[in-house]
This record gives sequence, C-alpha cells and structure tokens, in this order.
Amino acid sequence: MDDSDDPLKATLLAYLHRTRTAILWKLEGLDERQVRLPHTQTGLNLLGIVKHCLNVEVGYFGATFGRVWPTPEEIVAEERYDEDPQADWYATEDETRDGVIDLARRVAAFADETVASLPLDAPGRVPWWPEERASVTLQQVIVHVLVDLSRHAGHADVVREKIDGKVGMLPNASNVDEGIDWTAYRSKLTGIAIASA
Repeated sequence: MDDSDDPLKATLLAYLHRTRTAILWKLEGLDERQVRLPHTQTGLNLLGIVKHCLNVEVGYFGATFGRVWPTPEEIVAEERYDEDPQADWYATEDETRDGVIDLARRVAAFADETVASLPLDAPGRVPWWPEERASVTLQQVIVHVLVDLSRHAGHADVVREKIDGKVGMLPNASNVDEGIDWTAYRSKLTGIAIASA
C-alpha cells in the first residue's frame, strides 16, 4: 500500500521516523564509554536506550503480525529476560556502539516494511500481553510503539545533556532558545525551590 493513500498512516510513520532520529542523534559524537556509562540509579545509558527501543520495535512489528526477524541471535531472546530482566537495557561486552546503531536502523526498516504492507486495521496479537488484551490492530501498535519510543527519547535528552550539555529535539530543529543564560536560570529556579521549603 502506498502511504500517500493513507494520510493517517503516513503521519504516524513520519512521527515514528522523527522519534527514531532523535534517539540516534543523541549518540552522535560520543565514544563507547560515554554511551555505555549509567546516569541514573537504575543504570539508564544512551546505548541501552537504543538497544531497548530496537527490541521493542522488532517484537511489536514482527511477532505481533507473524513476521520473523531474520537474525534472531541479534536481538534479546525472551528467555534471556528470565535470567536478566534488564537484558535489553545495556550493550554487552561483545556489542559495539556502531553495531547497535546499525541493528537499530535495520530493525527500523523491518518495522517500516510491516507498516507499509498492512492496513491500519490489520489484526495482530501481542504474544507477551495478557490474553484479554493481546488482540490489537496495526494502528494500536504504531501508537503504542510511538509513545514508548517518545518516552525514551526524553530519557535520552536528559542523559545527553548530563554527559556534555548538548540539548535539542532534532539535529535541524533544536527547539531550545540559544539566548538564555542557563546559569542564571538555574540559580533562579534554585532560589524559588529554596524559598518554597
């Protein structure tokens, strides 16, 4: 199906593409150590965000619609989560920054093939959801994945800012006012917080 025939599908896909771009952009210019280092109490790191998101996409746009990822050894197998519930949130010693990014791009193409080949009302079944809500449509899955990836794009924004101060939504549209004195702004907010105690 040509996306131009379905404006809703084209819009959803455009936002999905934009969100993927935002997430991958947050790794640009950083080395292996920087993208792997955890920045929260729960171990959040940029490369782990990418790995989690690609595993989300391969599952929802693959198994949910009866499509099989051609190289299953590249993704986190379901049984791995029994051993390590965080298995998709970090790159292992034998995975590289560039390898994970390449995999994310290939998974995105695989997911886009699913979207392109099915109508929005195409039925699917999410194998890991409870039976009473496992039946879905392609439109539901696109929205679900878009919400999930958007949430993680926000995580990536915060982590990247913490690493080197770089901020912005997309490479060509930062959405951040360049004329703000951020030191003064933080001092102002700190003053408000202290006064409110």
